[in-house]
Amino acid sequence: MNKYLLGISVYNEGEKLRTVIARFNDYATYDVLIIDDGSTDGSLADLPKNEHLFIVRNAGNCGAGYSVRRALYYGKEQHYDAVILVAGNNKDRPQDVYRLIKAFEEGYDLVQGSRYLPGGDWGNMPAYRVFATSKIHPWLFSFVSGFQITDSTNGFRAVRLSLLDDKRINLNQSWLDQYELEPYLFYKVIKLGYRVKEVPVVKVYPPKEQGYTKMKPITGWWSILRPLIYLPLGIKK
Repeated sequence: MNKYLLGISVYNEGEKLRTVIARFNDYATYDVLIIDDGSTDGSLADLPKNEHLFIVRNAGNCGAGYSVRRALYYGKEQHYDAVILVAGNNKDRPQDVYRLIKAFEEGYDLVQGSRYLPGGDWGNMPAYRVFATSKIHPWLFSFVSGFQITDSTNGFRAVRLSLLDDKRINLNQSWLDQYELEPYLFYKVIKLGYRVKEVPVVKVYPPKEQGYTKMKPITGWWSILRPLIYLPLGIKK
């Protein structure tokens, strides 16, 4: 078993998932876990057999946060050092995994991939999403956390699994089942004084007709914003 586990949450990603599995294949460095969030498109049928590739299936379409939680706790139960969260729709670049690992080996507890640091890139992301993910959310996140962040919504990150031993970090809350869990964890790790670092990464969006996101415009953005309101105000813990 490797020290690192790639956690890839998917829901009806079709051929994009197969491409991800073909590209993220350095099994000398990491194992790969697929969390299937109730896919109905047959995308997980006939996947290649590999002793380093595991599949866990949710009972249905339970949500992005629910799937990330399962990936983290699976990694913890199997005694990995860290889970590296990777997009299941082929947006992330395999060589950037080593940037995350390098920072993790330097002692950081959460290593955040940033499209907006020098050396990072965001490909053909729609302009409104560039503005929201490079200006609005990072500004608010930095303001409430007291820690300067350039890319707070990028899910490409490495998480030290010993963080789950801290009882002040409670991922087992139902309000974290959608997009809330990742900003919740990021915020809590910073406020509790753990070591955090951003590293440059590339995130390339596919053509819109291929479906570049499943996040809904209003409810999805409220989902990733509300931890930054609830936590500082003490509404949630």
